[in-house]
Amino acid sequence: MSLAAALDAGRADVHAIYAALPKSEQATAASLALAYGRPTLAAEWAGDPRHPQPQTAAAALLRLGQASAAQVMLDDLPDTARTAVLRARARWQLGHRADQVEVALILARREGDTPALTAAVTLAGEQALGAPYAALRILAEGLKVAEQTGQPADAHLLAMVAHAQVRVGGTRGHRTAERALERSVARSPARVLSLLALNRDADALREARDGELHPVWWEALRGGRPARIAHVSSPPDDG
Repeated sequence: MSLAAALDAGRADVHAIYAALPKSEQATAASLALAYGRPTLAAEWAGDPRHPQPQTAAAALLRLGQASAAQVMLDDLPDTARTAVLRARARWQLGHRADQVEVALILARREGDTPALTAAVTLAGEQALGAPYAALRILAEGLKVAEQTGQPADAHLLAMVAHAQVRVGGTRGHRTAERALERSVARSPARVLSLLALNRDADALREARDGELHPVWWEALRGGRPARIAHVSSPPDDG
């Protein structure tokens, strides 16, 4: 069985499959694990001293709600757009106003890093959800970037757009959430947030548990900044 199939299925023997891989494939395993919604494995494999990947490890720790550990890991990294986005997400999870997101936006525009720009815009929109029209204006930059590059809009970005539209009222939020759900991958933040926007809370919670996604990822849906890594057992009821 391939590593990807084992990750998708949640196979118990995934460590043995990893150990049997050539070193070149082990070096990409952490990113693969994160893509398949297995952040604990991603953090473990990204910390392999033979091929350390601190950005991937930090991203995995943020999925798990371990923002302080992620922040420490990011402190020694160069000030690139992608590092800045992760730092901003860590500060946001810790309950701080993530001014770092402005730095991430500036760096992403300067570097021409489209994925980093999309992630930064998504986080900035998330921070502004309490004022949904302002959030939509922020998120529009990410939609414009997708249009200019000819790429489909990012699922996580669309999920944030959907939540802002739901707050404004009407039916557009539901339609956008459906699009986000179609483009999202299993166990991802985008999948969970899309389901919440569709009021499918039970499905969202199952996805979150399977993907080890910490509740801090949907704290902003309560209308403010996240609690400081509060342990919430169920999704919010206002998605």
